[in-house]
Amino acid sequence: MQQSGNIAADTPIWPTLWRGWRRRCPKCGSGPLLSGYLKVRDTCPVCRQELYHHRADDGPAYLTILIVGHIMAPLLLIVFEAWRPDPLVLFTIFAVGCVALSLYLLPRLKGAIVAFQWARGMYGFAPRPG
Repeated sequence: MQQSGNIAADTPIWPTLWRGWRRRCPKCGSGPLLSGYLKVRDTCPVCRQELYHHRADDGPAYLTILIVGHIMAPLLLIVFEAWRPDPLVLFTIFAVGCVALSLYLLPRLKGAIVAFQWARGMYGFAPRPG
């Protein structure tokens, strides 16, 4: 296997990211990655892949804010310009929408970030043998 630094060159990134998005182990794809809403398991219960090396930190929260903001801000402007709803109605609908979208995206983005780190051999994840 060719490697550039600690990057595993032949680890397929998109299937790995998809497993992380589904909150599954980046190695086997069948074991659960998270033990709670955001708590990453120390090891996969199926393949015993060590997962405690991850360093997701604030990355999922920043990405969630970025995505939710870029979806909801233009939508807020469109709804306001098209229908001019009462401000309290507008606030209520978009507050609930922002919270719901954030709660949906946060664990999925955390899984994708941990899967990306695993695929690239970052932060103590050993590069995968061919």
